Amino acid sequence: MSLFDDIRITFISTFIEDDRWKYLADGLSVTMQVTFFAVLLGIVLGFIVAIIRSTNQKTGKLKILNLICRIYITVIRGTPVAIQLLIIYFVVFASYNISKVFVAIIAFGFNSGAYVAEIVRGGIMSVDSGQMEAGRSLGFNYIQTMRHIIMPQAFKNVLPALGNEFIVLLKETSISSMIALQDLTRGGDIIRGLTFQAFMPLIAVALIYLLIVMILSYFVDRLERRLRNSDH
Repeated sequence: MSLFDDIRITFISTFIEDDRWKYLADGLSVTMQVTFFAVLLGIVLGFIVAIIRSTNQKTGKLKILNLICRIYITVIRGTPVAIQLLIIYFVVFASYNISKVFVAIIAFGFNSGAYVAEIVRGGIMSVDSGQMEAGRSLGFNYIQTMRHIIMPQAFKNVLPALGNEFIVLLKETSISSMIALQDLTRGGDIIRGLTFQAFMPLIAVALIYLLIVMILSYFVDRLERRLRNSDH
């Protein structure tokens, strides 16, 4: 038997027999679902925290909220995301019959929010302070100035970094299998357990992640080029 025939037979037994490829397809669907909603949660939470922290730095107000935000960022960035996922599932929601997908969205969304907050805060603080004075001279109050002048510039500055953060988030969801969530990684592991073949299912999972990351990276790079061109 030739090497090609051996690979073909292994491929069929790994993915085609009993429609085992569906474990990967279903897992990919779960992974994309978790990533999408975790990104949304991370954006909302991150922007709220960033605005609170930057407002405190610029005006000295919101001291209590700023302290809470600093504690949140310190805890999230100082502990592994795997531990956060396990705590949320086995401790926070231990007494509730709750969807594992929801738990994963909460865990990864809160984790991403801390990093998004610091990225956005850096973008806000990088905008020249004269822009705030210009907004005030136009008759805007602080909130209006932030909304119409500061935030658009800050968002433009940090958009590429946010894109890279979301790529990292996609790869981090691969640990969702730690709470027995049947994501893409778990799907490959199930096939490995059924066929006792580790190479093909795990390589397939890696290639799928790689393909998704390459696609996302392509769009992030295009976005960076468009932003650079718009500055000229």
